[in-house]
Amino acid sequence: MSAISGREYLERMEKLKPSVWLKGQDISENLLSHPVYKGAMQTKAALYDLQVEEKNISFMTFTSPYTKNRVGLSYLEPKSKEDLEKRRRMIECWAQATHGMMGRSPDYMNTALMSLSAASSIVGVQDEEFSKNLRNMYETALEEDLSFTHSFINPQVNRSSYYFEASKHPIALKVMKKTAGGLVLKGARLLATEGGMTDEVLIFPSGGNNLSDDYAFAFSIPANTPGLKFICREPFFSGESAFNYPLSSRFDEMDTILVFDNVLVPWERVFFYHRQDIAHQMFNQSGFISHALHQVVTRQTIKLQFLIGLSQLMITALEISEFEHIQLKLSDMIIGLESMKGLLFKAEAEAAFDSFGTMTPSTHPLYAAVTLFSKLYPNCISILQQIGAGGLMILPSEEDFHSPIGSDIEQYMQGAAVDAKTKIKLFRLAWELTMSSFGTRQTHYERYFFGDPIRLAKNLYRGYSREQYIDSVKKFLHDTKERPQD
Repeated sequence: MSAISGREYLERMEKLKPSVWLKGQDISENLLSHPVYKGAMQTKAALYDLQVEEKNISFMTFTSPYTKNRVGLSYLEPKSKEDLEKRRRMIECWAQATHGMMGRSPDYMNTALMSLSAASSIVGVQDEEFSKNLRNMYETALEEDLSFTHSFINPQVNRSSYYFEASKHPIALKVMKKTAGGLVLKGARLLATEGGMTDEVLIFPSGGNNLSDDYAFAFSIPANTPGLKFICREPFFSGESAFNYPLSSRFDEMDTILVFDNVLVPWERVFFYHRQDIAHQMFNQSGFISHALHQVVTRQTIKLQFLIGLSQLMITALEISEFEHIQLKLSDMIIGLESMKGLLFKAEAEAAFDSFGTMTPSTHPLYAAVTLFSKLYPNCISILQQIGAGGLMILPSEEDFHSPIGSDIEQYMQGAAVDAKTKIKLFRLAWELTMSSFGTRQTHYERYFFGDPIRLAKNLYRGYSREQYIDSVKKFLHDTKERPQD
């Protein structure tokens, strides 16, 4: 079977040893056992185990068209609406395992690579070999069940509309020269989530007005490529106790800066270079946006279900369901969930073949959903904070229950409907999701997950056809007869 288990994933990561730096220290040698990485890597391994469990193989894998092995369904190129539904069910399974907390579960980039590979003729305009490279990367990833981190973003030096980098030494990643062996690149990229815990690094062209040909390229390289460094942000890991830190101990996906120090990208791994037009076509003509959003909205819907469940458990524990403002708050969350589900199903119902023969979900409902979620999620977090109120400010730890003051905690921290340990465990989950560094990162992450929400709204405005609605109003006005004057 080509679909890997968690043990195979961890063994591969142990051999890889990418250059990962945290607070000025190289942690490459002990990444799997390092507390900052261990929880997320074990969670990711559990996802791989989930797909090869006997009860799940039939709907989480499919038969490879190349080797006839069973491979991960997230790599499936849909050829029917039924295929899209199969992919969603698989995505839901992985999302439910993490409650939507891991935005970069393997299916996200697997989906992206699939959609770009299906449209590989776009990059073949520059060189047919580049089209082959993209297809080969997809086939290799499918057969070996590779995992990817990626980057679209240049460092934030100047966000003004007309900034052009003029530094003698590049800041944003840039092609420095061509050689017989490939492209040599130098500079930095943001924001490689899960940097250091994937097989590969996918680099896509960055948007913005400073996109000269020097910055228009795409490629994939192994995470341990010489000259490539991952520089970690401040870790949000606070401890391994699942009682004290139920989320960050399992789901803290490290975000990293990618630093390229004259990295050689072999020609067989280049998808295109020095072509702004191809960069534009890659995102606007392929099914990348639709398929990626299909995965994103599916995960976000599962995450919202988790928030509603947590909210209701807190309400029950405190016996506050009688209050109208509580009922209204939960109703707002439910309306948001049903809206997300409706938009997701509408995208599938209106799916159609794109110009490359791939069944692709309708983009507009998905754009609407992801734009809605960027506002909906922070509001849901605020609702959770209001439900917990002052109770989120004073939360004993697991250690307190096993100390001489344990009886005090049991007596004074109980809830109306639950004992103290149940209540504190529940409230620590709410606290970590809403008020900890992990939780605030989650809120910020969801607000900007697929880009600036203003830009997403602009894309929806520009691309959404309104002619039929305009014509309807014009027809109404034309058919309305003026009333005769007295």
